[in-house]
Amino acid sequence: MSSSTTFKLKTKRPKINAAKEFVLGVTKVAGGTFLSLTLLTTSVVAGGLAGLAISFRNLPDVRVLRGHVPAQTSYVYDVKGVLLASFHSEEHRQTVELNEISPELKRAVLAIEDSNFYYHEGINPTSVARAILVNYRSGGVVEGASTLTMQLAKNMFLSHQRSYSRKLAEAILALRIEQVFSKDEILDMYLNNIYWGHNNYGVQTAAKSYFNKPASELNLAESAMMAGIIQAPEAFSPFANYEIAKRRQALVLDRLVDLAWITEEEAQAAKVEPLGVGKPQAWQRSRLPFVTDAVREDIINRFGSDMLIKGGLNVQTTLDYNMQIRAEEIVRNAHQNIRRSGVQADQMALVAIDPRTHFVKAVVGGIDYETSQFNRVLHSRRQPGSAFKPFVFYEAFASGKYTPSSSVANYSKGFRDGSGMYRPENYGGDMGGGDVSINQALTVSLNIPAVVVGQEIGLDRVIDLTRTLGIESPLQPVVSLPLGPIGITPMEMASAYATFANNGWKSDTTMILQVTDNNGNVIIDNTPKPQLVLDEWSTASLTTILQNVLRPGGTAPAANIGRPAAGKTGTTSGERDVWFVGYVPQLSVAVWIGNDDFNRTLGRGVTGGGTAAPVWRQFMNMALENEPVLPFPAASQFKRPESKD
Repeated sequence: MSSSTTFKLKTKRPKINAAKEFVLGVTKVAGGTFLSLTLLTTSVVAGGLAGLAISFRNLPDVRVLRGHVPAQTSYVYDVKGVLLASFHSEEHRQTVELNEISPELKRAVLAIEDSNFYYHEGINPTSVARAILVNYRSGGVVEGASTLTMQLAKNMFLSHQRSYSRKLAEAILALRIEQVFSKDEILDMYLNNIYWGHNNYGVQTAAKSYFNKPASELNLAESAMMAGIIQAPEAFSPFANYEIAKRRQALVLDRLVDLAWITEEEAQAAKVEPLGVGKPQAWQRSRLPFVTDAVREDIINRFGSDMLIKGGLNVQTTLDYNMQIRAEEIVRNAHQNIRRSGVQADQMALVAIDPRTHFVKAVVGGIDYETSQFNRVLHSRRQPGSAFKPFVFYEAFASGKYTPSSSVANYSKGFRDGSGMYRPENYGGDMGGGDVSINQALTVSLNIPAVVVGQEIGLDRVIDLTRTLGIESPLQPVVSLPLGPIGITPMEMASAYATFANNGWKSDTTMILQVTDNNGNVIIDNTPKPQLVLDEWSTASLTTILQNVLRPGGTAPAANIGRPAAGKTGTTSGERDVWFVGYVPQLSVAVWIGNDDFNRTLGRGVTGGGTAAPVWRQFMNMALENEPVLPFPAASQFKRPESKD
């Protein structure tokens, strides 16, 4: 027996050559019947094996098992290690090392399937006779005729069709396997590859499914039941028939006693031990489907679908399970409330990002995943309206030409736009008049000053800024761009504002923290690598103004959360989309409300400040309940940029 085996059998036999063992006979008097099972002479068998080897020379090369990596399940976790979902093909499997499998389970499997495993060379000709005797004594089918090595050969290389030729091929392959691999290697492959029922392949996934624990923690009672399942997994599993599973468990325990591998007292204790049976896990629904769908899409885009469903990946996301669950509840309840108030919105989306890392913490792609799996956070480009204006005014500050107190025109005769003229209006049709400060223009969300400033600094510069902030949606330098008439996703908006929240420092926004392959090698590492991409004075100046938006006199006092916070409302023409995008130093959150039908209005007078801002406030109060109150940096800490013109 291999010295690395983690348990010791209590009986020992000399190792017998398989060809010689073929000629051993067993006699037994039973009910007056004399059973003689002398099979062949040594010379005949030796010649027969040689002939079989020639006949089956076209069998697979068993050495391919050396590099064989079975299909394995990939798992997705939240940032704290909470399991969210698993992805797999037909074979739901997670491999483990032999020393990570309970000694009790290894002993039970050997007892019921191949008690002479460590003493034969792949085939055990007397096992047929021995099985007859053992089964006769026990009154049931306790031990089969195939060795573990033969079973492994069948599972890895052959069909499961019962035929004489297949059995011969199985024997030849078993002999070859034993020549190439050690006993422990064979037992390792066997336990990690066989079918345990309910789409569980391999001992680890079966243990987690049947008993909610890893294979390393299985006790004697659980191990005996697991071993009893192998012969007919779907029929003998406790999920199918618990009483049958208990009878199989008793047979395994009795066999262990017969072999003197456990005592009678140990067997009796295991038989009466309560078992905390789990439930099938192979096709369980994701706990956070909006999250795991997005992760699945990302992994497939990077590595292909086979890597996800067969590669045994471990994906740690940046998402917080508890925050996500509560975010979904907030969105669901808020949608019901606004519908009762008369707002004609069929959808709502929310996304939260940690500005310090740009890790996504919560993604609610819609009000009900069961009704619609479309993730609006990632894939719905909606007009941000006035929530786009901060990009324009940041660029004005960064140009060195403007400060928050700079006066800009609140009137316009119009601008040539393509073949026609475009004349902006403030909300409600106000044509403006006189000059206002940028502070005032942004606080109360005046449209005309935003368009005027956009023309003065150049819209190409504004678009370049959005690219720096990670917005990839196509934008055109139309005159009305500062008013947000071109679609952007909620994820892009929250990510861009997250850079404002971190005062110009940006990392790549991600939902995936780390991915390891089935060998534990890190293949994706999204450890934040923050870079300063914005001017700090300009960003701090912008944030100072955006804090005024949440105060009395701003467009979103309903978003006030009693701590330093900044944000911007967005309401599109015709009230088709309403937004609130805001942040504190620890969190940037975008809330969008609208209809999947782009042309359908939410109702007259519906605004981002009145409808989206309260949802943002409710979420932030929940998400920040254990977070300290942090101030934003003051612009006075930084040097104002000089004008380059």
